[in-house]
Amino acid sequence: MKVAFACDHAGFSLKEAIVARIESLGHECLDLGAHEFDADDDYPDFARYIGQAIQHGQADRGVLCCGSGVGASVAANKIKGVRAAVCHDTYSAAQGVEHDDMNVICIGGRIIGIALVDKLVEAFLGATFSGEERHIRRLEKVKAIEAAGEYKS
Repeated sequence: MKVAFACDHAGFSLKEAIVARIESLGHECLDLGAHEFDADDDYPDFARYIGQAIQHGQADRGVLCCGSGVGASVAANKIKGVRAAVCHDTYSAAQGVEHDDMNVICIGGRIIGIALVDKLVEAFLGATFSGEERHIRRLEKVKAIEAAGEYKS
């Protein structure tokens, strides 16, 4: 699987561990930065890089880090085709893919440590969308919201 990675300054401390974990699981990692620590960089830029990589088929999934994971998630979810969530537990990291077809995990570099990062990345990348009728139905509703800008039942 091709996995894009990006982080701002607040997620930079986890970068090496995340990239190494992605690669150790046998996946190709597309490193979209930050390539050096810059206290003035902004998470929406990195969310856009991940989103564009997914939109253009350069990546199947993405791992995005900022301070809490929240800002990155908010920004990433503005990009068509991206389904991102903050996950700081392995259940959510896997279940988000299995039930919701989540394609970007957002992680808070100021919230979790390296040991948990390994387990989160493994759970996220090891999960697959279930394809169950109820999950497909819900995913189609999510896509309809995205397409129309509002919910229509």
